[in-house]
Amino acid sequence: MCACSLLTPLLVNKPMMPPVAPPASAPAVTVNAVLPGGIATERQKQLWYTPEYQAMILASQSLKHELVPDDVARLVLFLAADDSSAITNQSCVIDGGWV
Repeated sequence: MCACSLLTPLLVNKPMMPPVAPPASAPAVTVNAVLPGGIATERQKQLWYTPEYQAMILASQSLKHELVPDDVARLVLFLAADDSSAITNQSCVIDGGWV
């Protein structure tokens, strides 16, 4: 069996983030990754976002609404705020529940 096929379920279920968080003895610094899915940016809309593409994206998401840059910005602001001080070394997927 190929080692790649053994890793595939891990990659599908949890995106891998390298352990870049500082050691426990370091000051309180959190390190997280933001992994956006099909976000409808102005550039996307100008170049590729056709009605067919939008239909395909929405059919692949659990949440049936268009994701916009503000959705990602709110996640980033949350991760930068004190409210997320206990969240570190995480890969935060924001894709509307891609299925």
